[in-house]
Amino acid sequence: MSLATILTVFGLLSLALSQQIGSKIPEVHPILTTYKCTKAGGCTAQNTSVVIDPDWRVVTAVGANGGICKEPAFVGGLNKTFCPDAATCARNCALEGVNYTAMGVRTTSNNGQAGSLTLNMYVDDVPVSPRVYLLGADGADYADLQLVNQEIAFDADVSKLPCGMNGALYLSEMDMTGGRGDLNPAGATMGTGYCDAQCPTNYTWINGIANLNSTGACCSEMDLWEANSAATKYTPHTCTKPGLYGCAGDDCGVEGVCAHTGCGFNTYVQGHKEFYAPGGTVDTRRPFTVVTQFVSADNSPGGELVDIRRLYVQDGKVIPNPPAASGKGDSLTATFCGTGTAFASHGGMKTMGEALARGMVLVFSIWNDANGFMGWLDGGSNGPCSATDGNPDNIKATTPDTSVVFSNIKWGDIGTTY
Repeated sequence: MSLATILTVFGLLSLALSQQIGSKIPEVHPILTTYKCTKAGGCTAQNTSVVIDPDWRVVTAVGANGGICKEPAFVGGLNKTFCPDAATCARNCALEGVNYTAMGVRTTSNNGQAGSLTLNMYVDDVPVSPRVYLLGADGADYADLQLVNQEIAFDADVSKLPCGMNGALYLSEMDMTGGRGDLNPAGATMGTGYCDAQCPTNYTWINGIANLNSTGACCSEMDLWEANSAATKYTPHTCTKPGLYGCAGDDCGVEGVCAHTGCGFNTYVQGHKEFYAPGGTVDTRRPFTVVTQFVSADNSPGGELVDIRRLYVQDGKVIPNPPAASGKGDSLTATFCGTGTAFASHGGMKTMGEALARGMVLVFSIWNDANGFMGWLDGGSNGPCSATDGNPDNIKATTPDTSVVFSNIKWGDIGTTY
């Protein structure tokens, strides 16, 4: 794809002249109203918003240099002329704002009403696959979710997510400032600081600083929701290092600092093949509410995490998660997750609880999988999809408007969000 095409697609009509915040393409965070809930006071609206990751931005060269330090999204890496090292890159380059609609991101928020976020996989037949983060009311730092002995709920519409798609909503132990500092004055305002338990080594920025050595960005991750209309899974992934850890070599791999596989609950895997499906007990043709509860041993925010529970609400009916085929309960516990696993060796539920207590950032994304066709989520024993249903070429041809909608996002005391 040519640079001219890229600029047209993303609505970038001019280049900036000034890891700084650019001046020519304004950054306007889409408002996404969320709610904080307590037993004493009910649910209170928060003037939160979303911000897109810097890898989805044009990064322009400052001043007389002109030119581009990096094209948006998935097109190439940093221009080594402007970025021979991190400090020089920070001096030379600026993160520009984006046209969120052109990036497949749209929010609606009305006075007194819950906000909704729509993420589109394609815009004008171009795969944009956006990933955005929840900002706090000040728009400067991320919203800080500390969820031990708390719950989080949201409404999901997955009716336009076929086999092979993943509309994900999850928590990442990112720095709340996005790593704001001397080499990264932009910080969370421009979406910096991403990390997850897969320890990705191909991101352009580590905490907003140029990643010139393929350093991995590791941190604990709680997948509240990975799903399409055919299958769903929720999974904690723990890391032995707190916060964002820059890994190298074996530390980034499956035997490294993070439990890549985690401990997941997929109702299809557990033998309930008609529970979550079009026309199923949870009917994925229509919106429904997803609730995740993080229960501590002493029922206090300071207690040790022992149970991650799931329930659904649709048509005013509360639908409990069905039991595991193994007989080990209907939620994620030490008993369900077992011993001798990567999840257990990386601290298990206790370590996940410690990350939740420190605070995590809410992440929203939509993507498909050109390598495995998302079979780990919805194919074979994981779901009803065939080996080729998830081919991105098939998805684009049959469902070019594929999208996910998240709305009515609330968190707080257990029993208050639904």
